[in-house]
Amino acid sequence: MSLIKIGLIGVGYLGKIHLKLLKENQNIDFIGFHEIDEDISNQITSEFAVKSFPNLDELIDLCDGLVIVTPTSTHYKIAKKCLDKGKHIFLEKPITATIHEAEEIVKLANVKNLKIQVGHIERFNSALLSLEKYLLEPKFIQTDRLAQFNPRGSDVAVVLDLMIHDIDIILSLVKSEVKDIKASGVSVVSDNLDIANARIEFENGAVANVTASRISQKKMRKMRIFQRDAYLSLDFTTGTSEVFRLIEPNADIKDGFINFGEIGVGEKKKFIIYEQPEQVKINAMQHEQNLFVKSILENSRPIVNGEDGLQALRVAELIINKIKESSVL
Repeated sequence: MSLIKIGLIGVGYLGKIHLKLLKENQNIDFIGFHEIDEDISNQITSEFAVKSFPNLDELIDLCDGLVIVTPTSTHYKIAKKCLDKGKHIFLEKPITATIHEAEEIVKLANVKNLKIQVGHIERFNSALLSLEKYLLEPKFIQTDRLAQFNPRGSDVAVVLDLMIHDIDIILSLVKSEVKDIKASGVSVVSDNLDIANARIEFENGAVANVTASRISQKKMRKMRIFQRDAYLSLDFTTGTSEVFRLIEPNADIKDGFINFGEIGVGEKKKFIIYEQPEQVKINAMQHEQNLFVKSILENSRPIVNGEDGLQALRVAELIINKIKESSVL
């Protein structure tokens, strides 16, 4: 069976990481890359011994699917060109710069029966994957995503740069329509929002309090999930998670659990148990690349598809608009 032919568009900081993994991937036939910066192109060609395609159309025509790792403002134009030529696409997040652009490419992909996978890489973080055996029914979610300032990414609001990771995860967990959003934020060192906080209320009663900053002294990528009889803490930096659960007194306490004692009064007493799920050893970017290829081979729905990327963008835009309504950037 012939391998899926994949090409890469854009070899900046993130694109270079994609290229290294694509080149090493035994499940694909890596055709080459396109980069508009000639100096960077020459450097990559020399360092990785891969073919550069100065003409984008030539690369697209030779591929079954394209991985697009370019500035967000260019996503729509490049994605549309690929889809028009009948090619599947992997788009780094956010899916596009505007909701209208995202709606257009999602519609085009559906009409042409082509795959769109969006690079919301935190969906494949070990901290989240290690919780797959648990029934997650969040009532309240608290997230904090803090980073030191880096000019790369500051061309868009921190909501689109960082917070959108948590928005995507929250939407995948809550699975309910957004009822209301309250948000605030400020610009500090760039022309766009650098700090933002949002309270997202869902139709099913769940609430998410989401904070993102790119001018923090220290890095933090944490999520806390509260639900009936359970509290779960996820650290996306270390890829680890912790689970505190309430169980009935007569329930079996398995090996690996720590009993923290009882809570409650009378006949309503329950045990508090603690466990640290086994960390999933995985390269998240390589995993999402493989899932993209798998969706093409099996004609299946990508784990994070175009509709998911569009929905995350819609909520992100709502947050940005709420901030604009309540303050002056």
